[in-house]
Amino acid sequence: MARYALTARIRPEKGKGAAKKLRREKQIPAVFYGPGSKPTMLAVNTSDLSGLLKEAGGENVILGLNIESDAGVDTRTVMLKELQIHPIKPIILHADFHEISMDKELTVDIPIHLVNTPEGVTRGGILQHVKRELSVTCLPDKLVEYLEVDVSGLDIGDAVHISDIKLPEGLEVNEEDHLTVAVVSPPTVISEEVEEEVEEEMEEEGEETEAASEQEE
Repeated sequence: MARYALTARIRPEKGKGAAKKLRREKQIPAVFYGPGSKPTMLAVNTSDLSGLLKEAGGENVILGLNIESDAGVDTRTVMLKELQIHPIKPIILHADFHEISMDKELTVDIPIHLVNTPEGVTRGGILQHVKRELSVTCLPDKLVEYLEVDVSGLDIGDAVHISDIKLPEGLEVNEEDHLTVAVVSPPTVISEEVEEEVEEEMEEEGEETEAASEQEE
């Protein structure tokens, strides 16, 4: 997995008011923490973090965080643990950076990407992506951005399970092998009889509504 770098500065002020002020100044409030580190309140440049996320293109981002203070610059290896996004606007409200050690294993969820068109879909089946992430444990340098699963060989009724996924070296799955990742289901067809029944019910409801309206008049 690629490594990235980001600069942050220590922020002395806390609270909602301070956070809003930072955002007006195109800064994002953040926090740095870890097993052997005291939680530290930070601020990062909005464009810097947005550009990094766009370049990384994944959820599990490992980076060198350059923390600036009056004492100088302290660089820590961190994982972008959590982003808080505005519920309506595409705005990052807060970021969490968790310190990691390159010689200690991590447990993370890795996205599963389905590739190619299943044979069953070309015959009218419907591809259902049941499980979109896989929990794994690995060393940071073995971490991958996503897992690709080729579903081209699936016919109608066929499925891919966790046990079918070929994992890169160094990754250990934390979930049960029998769980379904994707399945091609038979096409859903509404019979003519059912359609006729629905139409008749709608007509009856319409007639009842008209009758009730006439009585009110």
